[in-house]
Amino acid sequence: MSGWGDGLAASAAEMLALLDAALAEVTLFAAVAILIGGIDDLLVDLLWRVRRTPPSSLDTLPDAPPLRLAVFVAAWDEHRVIGAMLRAALRRYDHPDYRLYVGCYPNDPATIAAVAEVAGQDGRVRVVTVTGDGPTTKADCLNHLWRALRRDDAAGGRPTDAVVLHDAEDVVHPAELRVFDHHLRAAALVQLPVVPLIDPRRRLVSGTYADEFAESHGRHLVVRAGLGAALPLAGVGCAIRCDALVALAGDGQAPFDAHSLTEDYELGLRIGAMGLPACFARWRDPDGALVATRAYFPDTIDAAVRQKARWVTGIALSGWDRTGWGGRWRWAERWMRMRDRRGPLAVLALLAAYLALVGFTLSLAGHALAGGTVPAATPAMRLMLMVNAGLLGWRLAVRARSTAQEHGWREGWWSLPRALVGNIIAMLAARRALARYVATLRGVPPRWDKTVHRFPDVLPGDA
Repeated sequence: MSGWGDGLAASAAEMLALLDAALAEVTLFAAVAILIGGIDDLLVDLLWRVRRTPPSSLDTLPDAPPLRLAVFVAAWDEHRVIGAMLRAALRRYDHPDYRLYVGCYPNDPATIAAVAEVAGQDGRVRVVTVTGDGPTTKADCLNHLWRALRRDDAAGGRPTDAVVLHDAEDVVHPAELRVFDHHLRAAALVQLPVVPLIDPRRRLVSGTYADEFAESHGRHLVVRAGLGAALPLAGVGCAIRCDALVALAGDGQAPFDAHSLTEDYELGLRIGAMGLPACFARWRDPDGALVATRAYFPDTIDAAVRQKARWVTGIALSGWDRTGWGGRWRWAERWMRMRDRRGPLAVLALLAAYLALVGFTLSLAGHALAGGTVPAATPAMRLMLMVNAGLLGWRLAVRARSTAQEHGWREGWWSLPRALVGNIIAMLAARRALARYVATLRGVPPRWDKTVHRFPDVLPGDA
């Protein structure tokens, strides 16, 4: 029995040693990757402090002869929200010359009927039926809208100056088109901030979007525009001059890439590669609210994972071979594209960090049972972990402050536990994105993997 017990103890000690060795390697990978990402984010924060300027006031917006604008809304299975969205836009827009083009599919009669009802009440709404059943891709739908606009311009004898992009669930700001009108005289494309609405009943998931956009559109795009890097579009609350779209289309009639899952992101990079100027416009109305697009984003884990998987697939995975790195000597462009594509690496670092926490717990329990102690970390590892802890605290504080500026300090505090929820969503989305990317490599055509949308009963800014 003594020999058997000694053998068991030796096996346990060997397994514990293997666990400690594996734990050291996983911890090293996670610590180094997180340190690199933390320093990367810190550099953006420092540049933001140098380049930031307060949003302009609408009181200073100059008067000028209005441009002719067309608002594109691609709609697949949007009968629940599209009617309310169109009526709200028609009621809220403060601009004398615009039209709303809505792309629908022949196998989606409910959406066609909802749009046709509004179009029958207001001639500024135009229903465009896509050739073939849906869903295809959002870009394919937008190309149908573009061709319809070109036909209308040719028949009417007056060209449209710019196209504005929106989704079927968006709440537009009344001054949006006037802001676009002002900036499009100098810029080929203009992006307004996006401010996600938070559902108090499901704030742990819906609020993750508010936290992320508060940072990305409150800081990161400000830095990106200041460095002169190409400005990726969010797909909503953005405007592109028609001459730029004509240049993108070339000899064809398709300025939007129908094979892309993130045509909006790529559109901004393609226009930047042409050397055309872009503008990230931040304005506040007399009530202090940002002139921005507001909308409810997914508020369940499953819906958030599906949406973010599309972003990861199109930007971080397909983007490597679709859009390249933006020129050999353009360091700012390369840096920003590296940030765009670091998502999968960040997920691996997060996964390694969580595995290290589990492994440390198991090691601690195993050594306690064996009457020993966990091997001490090297001085370099202890220093790295301390720096990472400081960077994590800084990142959480920055995110809380950014969220609080747009949503109040209550939501700022909620951003702290939401960081964990966001990490879980990111890890699940990366797994789904990898599967989708492998499918595209095998020739599976991209499809519109959309989520169910909702439109608010009471619009932001309304009495």
